Amino acid sequence: MNIVIAPNAFKNSLSAAEAAAAIHKGFTQSRLACVCTEFPIGDGGDGTASLIIQHMEGRLITKEVKDPLGRTIRASFGLIDNGATAVIEMADASGLRLLQPGEYNPMQETSYGTGELIKAALDEKVKKIILCIGGSATVDGGSGIMQAMGIRLKDIDDIELLDLPASLVRLHTIDLSEKDSRILDTELVILCDVENRLLGEQGAAAVFGPQKGASFHDMLMLEEGLAQLSKTVLDKTGRDMAMVKHGGAAGGVAAGLYALFNAQLVNGIDYFLTITQFERVLTDAGLVITGEGSIDRQTLQGKGPFGVAKKAKQLSLPVIGLAGKVPLQPDESLSSYFDILLPISHESMEITAALQHTRDNLTRTASLLGNLIALSNK
Repeated sequence: MNIVIAPNAFKNSLSAAEAAAAIHKGFTQSRLACVCTEFPIGDGGDGTASLIIQHMEGRLITKEVKDPLGRTIRASFGLIDNGATAVIEMADASGLRLLQPGEYNPMQETSYGTGELIKAALDEKVKKIILCIGGSATVDGGSGIMQAMGIRLKDIDDIELLDLPASLVRLHTIDLSEKDSRILDTELVILCDVENRLLGEQGAAAVFGPQKGASFHDMLMLEEGLAQLSKTVLDKTGRDMAMVKHGGAAGGVAAGLYALFNAQLVNGIDYFLTITQFERVLTDAGLVITGEGSIDRQTLQGKGPFGVAKKAKQLSLPVIGLAGKVPLQPDESLSSYFDILLPISHESMEITAALQHTRDNLTRTASLLGNLIALSNK
């Protein structure tokens, strides 16, 4: 049996590549005669750019940039398509993983370093930039990137705002005269793993602010600042940041780059599977295994395992989903794409312990699954 193993990352536990390797190990330990192909996936979340670069056999370029708090760090981006396309991981320059938990403060953290990576990619004369924005530490509407790209955000006294994003509430005008015009001649594609819009109860500040350390008061201030940024950009350009689907991704970075840099906001997993030519590995497959930390109805809103299952079902292939958490009751919507959903934990445990045992649980579950398939084939 030819098995394609295409999991997403198991958040706070294993990368997609580590998850694929653990599942592969389990099938190897089973009695099933099989050949496994590992194809770790990303849906725009942290790690997606690295996977694209690996799948496309790209090369890395490393630069000094600012982290979310303005400290100098080294971060890399990839070049693929013979140098014509840059692939940037926002989390490498502006990610939550660059901070200690005690440093989380989205009122003071910006996406400036990601803007520096974009400028560095433009220096390589690329024709296209793919930006993966998952895992960011920021809720600045892309204002840090804007500053890095030469855009000046000013208050009513024509003084540039520097303490972003806290100062966005004082934003009065946007000066585009020094904007790096090269970006307008470059195709900019942003891979998004959420559909949230910029503002409101399901917006960037309300949903993602608390995850990044925002207090209730911070959340209200961030919402006000993003609303002011949206209004000012609309007055200046006629483009409405607040209404675009996916605009709330990465604390509003998607909306800001859509409005000022003509970025295309796309479903991350669909784009990932297309650019990496996932369908090629399905040609001889007899079974597809996917998974991530949780698989439920929200998975069908464009998460990684759904994208994999959708592609597999177009070829009438059976799909098994492995996850730390699956619905207790059968779900008809999920059953249309996943033939079987298996929880990988075999005993009740706290979430911290479950995360620590993800690798072993994946391997054990895959081994048991392989033995069951071997038994049914007798």
